[in-house]
Amino acid sequence: MNWGKYKSIIFYISTIIVFSCLMYFFIIEGQTLEGKESIVVKTTTGSTWDNFVESFKTNLHHPLALLLAQIVTIILVARLFGWICMKIKQPTVIGEMIAGIVLGPSLVGMYFPEFSAFLFPKESLGNLQFLSQIGLILFMYIVGMELDLSVLRKKAHDAVVISHASIIIPFALGIGLSYYVYQEFAPDGVQFTSFALFIAIAMSITAFPVLARIVQERNLQKTKLGTIVITCAAADDITAWCILAAVIAIVKAGSFASSIYVIIMAIAYVFLMIKIVKPFLKRVGDLQAGKNTISKPMVAIFFLTLILSAYATEVIGIHALFGAFMAGAIMPENAKFRTLFIDKVEDVALVLLLPLFFVFTGLRTQIGLLNDSHLWITAGFIILTAVVGKFAGSALTARFLGINWKESLTIGALMNTRGLMELIVLNIGYDLGVLSPEIFAMMVIMALFTTFMTGPALDFINFIFRSKKDEEAEHPENDSKYRVLLSFDKPEAGSTLLRLAHDFTNKMNGNKSITAMNIAPVDEMHAYEIDEYESQQFKNVIETSHDLKLQVTTLFKASTDIENDLASISNKGNYDLLLIMLGKSMYEGSLLGRLLGFTTKIINPEKLLNTVKGKSYIFNNSPFDDFTLQILDKTHIPVGVLVDKDFKSADRVFVPIFRLSDFYLLEYAKRLINNNNSQVIILDVAGQIRNNIEVKELIRSIEQVAPNHITLYNEKKIEKEFLSSQDLMLISSKSWKNLIDTKSFWLSDIPSTLIISNP
Repeated sequence: MNWGKYKSIIFYISTIIVFSCLMYFFIIEGQTLEGKESIVVKTTTGSTWDNFVESFKTNLHHPLALLLAQIVTIILVARLFGWICMKIKQPTVIGEMIAGIVLGPSLVGMYFPEFSAFLFPKESLGNLQFLSQIGLILFMYIVGMELDLSVLRKKAHDAVVISHASIIIPFALGIGLSYYVYQEFAPDGVQFTSFALFIAIAMSITAFPVLARIVQERNLQKTKLGTIVITCAAADDITAWCILAAVIAIVKAGSFASSIYVIIMAIAYVFLMIKIVKPFLKRVGDLQAGKNTISKPMVAIFFLTLILSAYATEVIGIHALFGAFMAGAIMPENAKFRTLFIDKVEDVALVLLLPLFFVFTGLRTQIGLLNDSHLWITAGFIILTAVVGKFAGSALTARFLGINWKESLTIGALMNTRGLMELIVLNIGYDLGVLSPEIFAMMVIMALFTTFMTGPALDFINFIFRSKKDEEAEHPENDSKYRVLLSFDKPEAGSTLLRLAHDFTNKMNGNKSITAMNIAPVDEMHAYEIDEYESQQFKNVIETSHDLKLQVTTLFKASTDIENDLASISNKGNYDLLLIMLGKSMYEGSLLGRLLGFTTKIINPEKLLNTVKGKSYIFNNSPFDDFTLQILDKTHIPVGVLVDKDFKSADRVFVPIFRLSDFYLLEYAKRLINNNNSQVIILDVAGQIRNNIEVKELIRSIEQVAPNHITLYNEKKIEKEFLSSQDLMLISSKSWKNLIDTKSFWLSDIPSTLIISNP
């Protein structure tokens, strides 16, 4: 008997038995130590099921269970509304702000009071508030890091003038507005100065993160206008938060004279951070130069700096958020280092904790308090004052400095974006007791309106000042050039698609135009690193174009809706062919995946690729991932989807014809023969070519121009060796679907495949 085989099993069973007996012995002996009189036996009434239900209800209301339920609900609802806003070309922050109001007393609390009372009972709001404050501290840290102070130093003149004008004008109008609404809306016991200062700073704020995302999405970052706006917003952010710190100090102290000591301590704190802490952090950051990771001791140092900075400003009396902002602003300026550190903080701060702040704000916002026309007229007047102060103030100042009307109005529209920063200011005012529930609700509506209007205002400005040059750029002249657009998300994919485009156009000389496009998710980039990001994305494409001696135009765009932007550019650009890659990089997935921002796919391209490579079978009813399906559905030009199996060149090309509708593939085969001297084999799968005079004539005409470059096969059976000898297969989208549906044995052996869809 082979005892070695059973040794581990015998040891396992013996160990369980021996130590179970030992535990039983100690429990029995331990019971003899009990003092019978002092033992309290817990008795229960009712059935076992009733006891379980009672215990379950108690667990549901446990503070931790309630907090976790709140977080799950908040994240799902925030992502849902954020996704909806993204689809209508609005910043996702608007959706998250709306989600907060929806979950508050303005909607759910009004129509589903029992559910609201269960999910957000008053006693639980303290936990939600503190957790949301941690999220805000991390967010303000990121905002500080995203500021490119070098841009401020280089291009500050006009930008600072516009920025400070965009603060002082709405600030003054805000104080004037306070004069008219103070008696009716200020809480009892609040001084006019405190009330007016908070209304004024709320009118003056600009949401730098939202503005930066809009600038990226609209491809303005490389323009003079984009640089001015980003610099304006950065200067605005720094100035506004310094003013806010002073305002908080004055409000807490009760008067300016009483706040002198707080302001002096705040100045000393800023001096300490800039002159002592910043150089120290730079030396620490230099130790990480050239590395792709940040060590845990380094992370600990920077987090301690953040927490101590936030703690110091909270104790001084100018709010912890200013300390977090300051800690971010003095971080080492190395873009790579900041990106690595932001990536560590951003997901937890923005996805998990920040939505809690939106909902906490929504729970405070009672739109139902605005229950008569007078209150809504007042809200409208507040919105008008905010727009005139910020929009008109910025635009007129820019125009006075010599900037043309279109760019001046664009600056005004962007600087009028308030977003999350406005909510932060309003919540600070509410916590200090300076803002009443009515005025708080009006100001939240103003924040929503001014952020929402940014996109439409920019579109309207572009429409009004639309020039012939813009129209010509959007609709190129109808010449004889063959225009190819290739879109990629990974640098190596761009290089592969460019080689394929070259094979289609090699000998066309001046009669071709090739554009390589990269559309990147706007939320994966930061304003200070966008140039470096673009350079890295196009590095392989540029190198390949030099190797091929091929002139290529590069096009980069940041987007919140990649498939729609890709389809729009393809349709408007007068292109003859769009080339994209099929693979894991196509990251749009199911509805849940889109809402949560991860790639949970109903249709998994990895399975499709594995099927093609012979590793597995596919069980879904579509031959494409969801991203590709949307592109095929929305574009009005031919689309080539490349299944890459280490494609190098199209020297040997295989074209299976399954049905009459596949005959358009011969035109693409002809291009490869004419431009790349490709050897093309046509497989008459259905036996329809022999009976079609038109197709036979087309093949004959190709033979006359390029003899011995095209061969017609009538074989029914295709051997594995034949497939593996080919460089590229051209196939129609319908025939590709047929191969997938029938789980054809071809799939594991086919070469790189270009699936061509004709609209």
